[in-house]
Amino acid sequence: MPIIGDMWMARPTKCRRVCNIPQNTSFGPQTAKEIIEMTVDEYETIRLIDLENLTQEECSIRMDVSRTTTQSIYSSARRKLANCLINNKLLKIQGGDYKICEKAGTSCNKICCRKEICPKKIK
Repeated sequence: MPIIGDMWMARPTKCRRVCNIPQNTSFGPQTAKEIIEMTVDEYETIRLIDLENLTQEECSIRMDVSRTTTQSIYSSARRKLANCLINNKLLKIQGGDYKICEKAGTSCNKICCRKEICPKKIK
């Protein structure tokens, strides 16, 4: 990491590739007092690893990030899901550093996108 003065500069966040934004972005009791926010890239790791039964390595290739980044995103997503289920909280999926796959809805279940710079941080 580069140093400026006495401060370390944080490494820029790499955009994560996702196939689609979820159709439903809110889950749980509508009367919940607390809301847990899950990012779209966290949602994508849950979808790829738990639903499509991919390994973390395969997931990292699909999302165009390192395996350790995938592991970190996945752990965060699982903690949030557990918190919502156990403590009766509302889960909202929004935001994060991601880009939608260029071929979403067609052949996106393969490694299909060329690498590109994230157009912007989506919040």
